[in-house]
Amino acid sequence: MSLHINQLISKGESEQLDFKFEISDAKKIARTFSAFANTRGGTLLIGVKDNGTIAGIKTDEEAYMVESAAHIFCRPRVEYTLKPWMIQGKTILEVIICESQAKPHLAPWKDNLWRAFIRLKDENYVASSIQVEVWKKLSIEKPVLVRFKKSEKLLLAYLQKNEDISLKSFCRLADISYQEAKKIMVNLISIGIIRIHYHENISTFCLNEVHT
Repeated sequence: MSLHINQLISKGESEQLDFKFEISDAKKIARTFSAFANTRGGTLLIGVKDNGTIAGIKTDEEAYMVESAAHIFCRPRVEYTLKPWMIQGKTILEVIICESQAKPHLAPWKDNLWRAFIRLKDENYVASSIQVEVWKKLSIEKPVLVRFKKSEKLLLAYLQKNEDISLKSFCRLADISYQEAKKIMVNLISIGIIRIHYHENISTFCLNEVHT
């Protein structure tokens, strides 16, 4: 039975896999749950160090911390499956979260603010306000119609020659307001032409790979 866990550990942390030595703060774990649910789902292994060493959970309280993170510190609550495993005489908890249809899921962030998170590679990022608008737009079961006017054409022409663009730069390029630029980005992301490129402190926009 330990083969499944060993195979997961051998893959290393990724967009859909995270290791935690222990849970000491349910709010922090809620950010990972939010990110998994908002992205493509994922698995959290508790009792495993970042380097893949099996340490085992310290107490049974870990399972209650998981429940608190998913059901109290995620809004709306995130559903999960919890599986305990015994490996090398140590208990490992496998927490499985599927991609949610109720995006965005929020979790506590700085200054008691609640934010939606997104998972990229092996990191959690605060989702941009534009991404949140995309999720809300896609949750309304209506086709997204986009008219390619001058601003949209300018943007696509620019991104054919450049790697990415910030929202502020797009405003200057098209000589439009912030709100108009934001609306255009939301529409183009919703139909899969543009994607958000997350950096450490800012986010920019680039052509989706299938359109490059």
